[in-house]
Amino acid sequence: MALQSREARIAAATLAALGAHVVLRSTLPASSAIPLVPLVAILLVGGVPLLLSLIRSVAAGQLNADFLAGISIVTSVILGEYVVAAVVILMLSGGQALERYATRRAASILEALAKRTPSVAHRMQRDALIDVPLADVSIGDALAILPHETCPADGVVRAGLGTMDESYLSGEPYLIRKTVGSTVLSGAINGDSSLTIVVTRRPEDSRYASIVSIVKAAETKRPRMRRIADRLGGWYTPIAVSVAALAWLLSGDSSRFLSVLVIATPCPLLLAVPVAIIGAISVAGARGILIKDAAILETLSACRTAIFDKTGTLTLGRPAVTDVVLSASLDRLEVLSLAASLEQYSKHPLAAAVVAAADRAGAPRREVSEVSEQSGAGLSGLVDGRAVRIIGRGHLAAEGIAEPEAVASGLECMMLVDGVLAATFRFRDELRPESAAFVNHLRPRHGFSRLLLVSGDRESEVRSLATSMKIELLHFSQSPEQKLAIVIEERRLQPVLFVGDGLNDAPAMVAATAAVALGSNQDVTAASAGAVIMDGSLSRVDELLHIARRARRIALQSAVGGMLLSGVGVGLAAAGWLPALSGAVAQEVIDLAAVLSALRASFPPRALRDFDA
Repeated sequence: MALQSREARIAAATLAALGAHVVLRSTLPASSAIPLVPLVAILLVGGVPLLLSLIRSVAAGQLNADFLAGISIVTSVILGEYVVAAVVILMLSGGQALERYATRRAASILEALAKRTPSVAHRMQRDALIDVPLADVSIGDALAILPHETCPADGVVRAGLGTMDESYLSGEPYLIRKTVGSTVLSGAINGDSSLTIVVTRRPEDSRYASIVSIVKAAETKRPRMRRIADRLGGWYTPIAVSVAALAWLLSGDSSRFLSVLVIATPCPLLLAVPVAIIGAISVAGARGILIKDAAILETLSACRTAIFDKTGTLTLGRPAVTDVVLSASLDRLEVLSLAASLEQYSKHPLAAAVVAAADRAGAPRREVSEVSEQSGAGLSGLVDGRAVRIIGRGHLAAEGIAEPEAVASGLECMMLVDGVLAATFRFRDELRPESAAFVNHLRPRHGFSRLLLVSGDRESEVRSLATSMKIELLHFSQSPEQKLAIVIEERRLQPVLFVGDGLNDAPAMVAATAAVALGSNQDVTAASAGAVIMDGSLSRVDELLHIARRARRIALQSAVGGMLLSGVGVGLAAAGWLPALSGAVAQEVIDLAAVLSALRASFPPRALRDFDA
């Protein structure tokens, strides 16, 4: 990918100017001033914008690693060392271009939110549907929500039976059945049936709009982490300037001031850090980890609190059969056979769980006819000539059947065979096979001291999972606003890593020190996160932790090592043994050594995971 930033263009122009200067100097008389023209041009075109940017940083109280380079440019011009000034511009702009490339965001959070929001609504007017802009929707309007559309406003169902996916808000992976009188939420995805709703809140006041505003507010208040280069440059820069001034004062030679500044220019910082980060990004990408904000590679190793969403993060986000409670004379295998034979014709998410349970048990399929599935009325059909119905607990009374003992947690459905309750199927979100091993190794291997489970799911589900994961700190039935508040509170104590996968996690992810999204099915969450695990595996999160720690270690080794070599050069320059131009050449050699050292981050070690799933 080409570097197309302003800094990259300045670096390319500076190289061209230096080349033109060399050619003109070798072909024209020594007394000619023409060879200086390309250097003066690049000072005006490239040096001035860089200096203005540095001045703004200093005015804002940011004494960073680039400041020393700015002083070197100004001093070089004052002393007539235009070649030295051009070389410093090249080092400065090249380092900034690399860093901008390393930290480029691949997506915008608010753009992803806007993409999910519908632009029009289907308003019912005199028995006809009229598409109107979302801004024209008012309370009391009747809107038609077509199959698979995003609901544009909060409201109440006036006509129709169907289901909606509200997982963006609750995090629960189940479709919610909707009938007349049911509430619907903006941002929910409609199922296969059309619904007519009456608007109870204008779109700008809806539940989804509030999430958008929360994300926007959290984005503006995102904690800004200082770069490694800035932290090191914060103490290195004043020391270098002091040594340069002292050398000038003691010797009376102003050229020593420039010589010290040129060799002291912190280019190992400007180059080594972004090169190591780019290398780590490439290693992560090869393992299915998309780095969307390079800052996560610097901040991740500092995190000591890990906050996990439940559904789709520690669990797979899909229900699984946990129990089959028999109520009649049928055995378990026959119940599974009858149920799966019928459920294979259903699109309900619980149907797939029943079919999967039957396959694991080796239950055979049977001949099915007269299949009927109506939203809110369950599934029915003839299986080998027997009348089989799969319904919810609420329909038993209408069938004149006494309700069995209620399940403490999870979902359930009942199966009737020839009008008799034959079995109760109980479901729970399926746990990822590596979840327990991953969570339990975070304390000893990665230094996390606090582990939290924060979910929009019910208490029984969250508490059960937390117990199995040995997570003592848990929060259940949490809205996006509450998740955000928890992250902000935890961040006051120490840096926070948030791992999630749903839209309801987006505000919390924006506020966290580092955020990782599992899977790429939610555009908003992917944009909110610093990294996306494309295959949704927690083992990849562990690999990311190791990649980030290794990249930071290599960046520090390369930058500090280069600065130590520069320190030797500073001593030589202060003693008058290293003139400015020679110092610039020596600095380039040091830069090359720092870059070669930083390139180690591009080559992955043999192992990047240290737990057994």
